[in-house]
Amino acid sequence: MTEAVYGRVIVKLSGEALAGSAGFGVDQSIVEAIAADIVAAHRMGVELGIVVGGGNIFRGVEVSGRGVSRPTGDTMGMLATVMNSLVLEAAITRNGAPASTLSAVPLPTVCDHFSRQRALDLIAGGRVVILAGGTGNPYFTTDTTAVLRAAELDCQAVLKATNVDGVYSADPKQDKSAVRYDRLSPREAMERNLKVMDTTAFALARENAMPIIVFSIREPGAIEAVLRGKGRATIVAE
Repeated sequence: MTEAVYGRVIVKLSGEALAGSAGFGVDQSIVEAIAADIVAAHRMGVELGIVVGGGNIFRGVEVSGRGVSRPTGDTMGMLATVMNSLVLEAAITRNGAPASTLSAVPLPTVCDHFSRQRALDLIAGGRVVILAGGTGNPYFTTDTTAVLRAAELDCQAVLKATNVDGVYSADPKQDKSAVRYDRLSPREAMERNLKVMDTTAFALARENAMPIIVFSIREPGAIEAVLRGKGRATIVAE
């Protein structure tokens, strides 16, 4: 069996990925499938951190200017990521791997607070660590969080799970002539205004020489395939 290309990674999941076709809330069958994929990667011996968004529950930016300040809205979005993280933690545990949620927003009665050393200790101890609460600060996306945590935790790559099998020149669902890229640099992604990640995340990845592998989470076994270097994906790296 082919060995994993990377020994320690951050997997970035959107909140929408957990909602399925409903577009809101949590589709438990999809959560179970994603959890099974994460557990399969864990059984390969890969050390895993997971960052999940909260867009299936709440997007802070959507209430900005509607009577709620952007910092308050973003804090509400951070709490949504904690809810998703707890759902995912439970599913990963049910599927046979130990998992722990650490939140950048202090919630001592709910889960442990994030610290770099705590996360490193848990990962080294064989646990899947789910990194909730974004960076703990407004104005930063969970994409940026994923790259930041990958750099902090000495990861070798960020695996960005999406609904399509890589990065395209345009939305392939709307533009049939959209071109799929096998490889891009972070600078090219920013200059071409490709929306797979925000510019802060790309800039941080470039500064830390952190490759981002963009793939579709809709395919069964997608995470494991990417880790073996066999999955269909776009690599964003220098």
